[in-house]
Amino acid sequence: MTFPGATTERESAAYVVVGAPLDATTTFQPGTRFGPDRVRRFAETFDDYDHHTGRSFSACGVHDAGDVSPWDDVGAYLDHLTAELRAVTIDDAVPVTIGGEHTVSWAGVRATEPDTFVALDAHLDLRDAYDGNPRNHACVTRRILDGLAEDEARGSAFHTVEEVVILGARTGSPEEWERAEQTDVTVVPPDEVPDWEPSFSGNAYLSVDIDGADPGFAPGTGTMEPFGLLPREMHDVVRRVAPHCVGVDAVEVNDRDDGQAAALAGKLLRAFVYAHAGTADDG
Repeated sequence: MTFPGATTERESAAYVVVGAPLDATTTFQPGTRFGPDRVRRFAETFDDYDHHTGRSFSACGVHDAGDVSPWDDVGAYLDHLTAELRAVTIDDAVPVTIGGEHTVSWAGVRATEPDTFVALDAHLDLRDAYDGNPRNHACVTRRILDGLAEDEARGSAFHTVEEVVILGARTGSPEEWERAEQTDVTVVPPDEVPDWEPSFSGNAYLSVDIDGADPGFAPGTGTMEPFGLLPREMHDVVRRVAPHCVGVDAVEVNDRDDGQAAALAGKLLRAFVYAHAGTADDG
């Protein structure tokens, strides 16, 4: 199954969809291994034409490269996924990653090397380790900010960003909130997201953790957190941020609903492509 409308050949693609069905460190309800296929499946009913931009998805130059299948060594898998996504950027295309747990965003950032990481997320994900594991999905934003000493010691390629913006966060440990107080982190609570406007310099990477949405709209995710964002608010953020981006992902979709989370993730990824394609047209 390919992402609907992804009809362009790889060599001429402007956007390359890559599935990353990692499901190794989910801490409550597993199932993110099914995320890429479900997002593709529940995007099948979407119209090709977008009234907001006047574009057809099938004319935006999207290719689906299939999945990068994981194995039990998460560190090695993330290195391999980084290389696969970097190959997309070398071809002057934008990687569009479908997770999989949120840990895969670390590979996306290392591959695209943005200045700013923007996440729609219920959780801060700023723990240095969870149950002793620094590669846990609850640590991904911390890894993107601070890297991992083990990687540096063994010479593994990695990239750390200058700034993180977390939109919709409403929970975290004391350690995480303390880390969030530093100047390289901006946390925008759910009630302030509708008025938020991008103000960062340089380019960005956008991660859509589907649990940023209120679970009433997207129950198919591992760690549901009430009092979240409306789908319309997430859509507005994606359209605002997309023109600044060098990469995007949608993560943490699992198989524990009737497709609501997958449909929302697919729609937001399409919104990203529509908005970003306008940037390319203007350039």
